[in-house]
Amino acid sequence: MRLTKLSVLFFIGVFIVSGCALFETREIRRGTPEALYQMGYENYHKGRYKKAIEAFQRVQEEYPLSKLALLAELGIADSYFSNKDYAEAEMSYEDFMNLHPTNENLPYVMYQIAMCHYNQMGGIDRDQSETLKSKEAFERLIARFPDSKFSFMAEKQLRECKRQLGEHEFYVGHFYFKNKKYRSALRRFEYAAKEYGGVGMDYKLHYFIKETQKLIDEEEDG
Repeated sequence: MRLTKLSVLFFIGVFIVSGCALFETREIRRGTPEALYQMGYENYHKGRYKKAIEAFQRVQEEYPLSKLALLAELGIADSYFSNKDYAEAEMSYEDFMNLHPTNENLPYVMYQIAMCHYNQMGGIDRDQSETLKSKEAFERLIARFPDSKFSFMAEKQLRECKRQLGEHEFYVGHFYFKNKKYRSALRRFEYAAKEYGGVGMDYKLHYFIKETQKLIDEEEDG
């Protein structure tokens, strides 16, 4: 199961670090941004993501100058993500990144954007658009924030993306190989070896490149 629990943990962490300080000195009154934010948090924690989104949106709309409005933006994105509504989640994270380009949570937001694509990856026999988008998003995160803990976490997923892309190329190449279309097969095998080396496929690719080239040579000699 690819759905990460990271967003839940991060969201709870944001609430604990940033939220409790706002609540600990006084009782929360109804109709305040704190009350709405807490409502969103509690609904999120109980898996009621649509209700959580509604509460966070009210924080943004009714109290746009509150300190909690920014946290509510992340709450909305995380709620969409945890509800597996990845298209809406990606748009929400993108909006956050564009509106707050220097915010300290940007590495997390970039990681989540990549995970939106990662969680939609199909099998090696399917279209790999989401895999490629995930790979590129992880690479952008690592390039921009190389020392972030989220970049270290992204390394594992990036390797898996590369392996899947490589396996897809091998899958297509092997199809050509079985149908004796050796030149087409060789192009796929060589491309996979060049672009996706070091992810656990090197021996297999080397073997098929060698065998395919041998069969091409035999055809030409015959």
